[in-house]
Amino acid sequence: MQKKKIKRESGYTIIETMIAVSLFIIIVVIGMGALLNANLLHQKSQSMRSIIDNLSFVMEDMSRNLRTGITYHCIDGTADGSSAGTNAHSCANGEGIAFKPASGGSRWVYYVGITANGYGIFKSVDGTTVQLTPDEVVIGPGTSVFSVLGAEPPSLGNSQQPFVTIELVGTITFKNIVTPFSLRTSVSQRVIDI
Repeated sequence: MQKKKIKRESGYTIIETMIAVSLFIIIVVIGMGALLNANLLHQKSQSMRSIIDNLSFVMEDMSRNLRTGITYHCIDGTADGSSAGTNAHSCANGEGIAFKPASGGSRWVYYVGITANGYGIFKSVDGTTVQLTPDEVVIGPGTSVFSVLGAEPPSLGNSQQPFVTIELVGTITFKNIVTPFSLRTSVSQRVIDI
C-alpha cells in the first residue's frame, strides 16, 4: 500500500492575520496621536508667534512715531508731568508719553492703562483711545516705564537731544500657558533740538 502524501497549503492562519492587523492598528493609533499632538503644538506656537509679532509691531510703531515727533512730555503723575500738561517734560519712570507729530496736528499719547485682563498699552489722539496690545498680553504697571531725557527746550539750559526709552515687562497668557517677556527700545528725536 502506498501512502498518500498530504499536501499542506502554505499561508497565514487566521490567528496570525489577526495578530498582524492588531499590531498594525496599534502602531497607527500611536502614530496618529503623535501627529495630532505635533499639529496642536504647531498651532499653539503659530498663535504665540502672532501675539509676539503684534507686540513687536506695537513697539516699532511707537518708536517710529516718537522718532518723528516733537515736544515730548513724560507723564509721571507730578505737577509738571500730569497727563493734561503740554510743556516739554523729562522724567525717569513715567507711565506714559505725550508728543506732537512733526507734521503738526493733535497731540498723541502712549500710556499704560487698564484693560479687561490687567494692563496694556493705549494710544490716544483727539480723545479717541485705542488699545494697542492684544488681550493675551498683560503689561506690568510698575515695571513698564517710559523714560524721557532732554525734553526741555535749549532755552532752559538743556543741551541734550531728546531721548526716550520704552521698557515693557509683562506676560503673555495663551491657552493656559504663561510666557513672561521683557522688551526695551530707545528712540532719539529726529528733529535737531539742541
